[in-house]
Amino acid sequence: MSERPSLLHMTVPDFSAEMTGPTPFRLSDYRGRKLVLYFYPKDNTPGCTTEALQFRELHSRFRKAGCEVFGISRDSLRSHVGFKEKLGLPFELISDTDESVCTMFDVIVMKSMYGKKVRGIERSTFLIDADGKIVKEWRGIKVPGHVDEVLDVIESLG
Repeated sequence: MSERPSLLHMTVPDFSAEMTGPTPFRLSDYRGRKLVLYFYPKDNTPGCTTEALQFRELHSRFRKAGCEVFGISRDSLRSHVGFKEKLGLPFELISDTDESVCTMFDVIVMKSMYGKKVRGIERSTFLIDADGKIVKEWRGIKVPGHVDEVLDVIESLG
């Protein structure tokens, strides 16, 4: 877990961003529903592919629990469209090339890659309630078991 301040109980300001699908994402369009926003480093990488596939496999249970799922990374919309099609994802991917959404959720960190320091997305997931408040956050997560844990929390909320 990182040492950054928690966003728990914060009301997320309305924002819009490009996403796969017919229209841009706008947070206010989802008021009244629970949302999972999961931030991941990069399309078509092993951990991110595994995480997307796990959200895909449990997607019907997320929907049954009244929750929409969205993946977010800094990849281009074109990259997202290909990644979504390749994996057959039943949920949309948000493109945050200008890092505005990543900055709002404070998920950009310095990472070490091949001995070099690089800026990147810390794998993080946020559960937003029907009123637009963050009710649970996971930061610096490891993929195995994470999606199951997120679903368990959502199902426990009723």
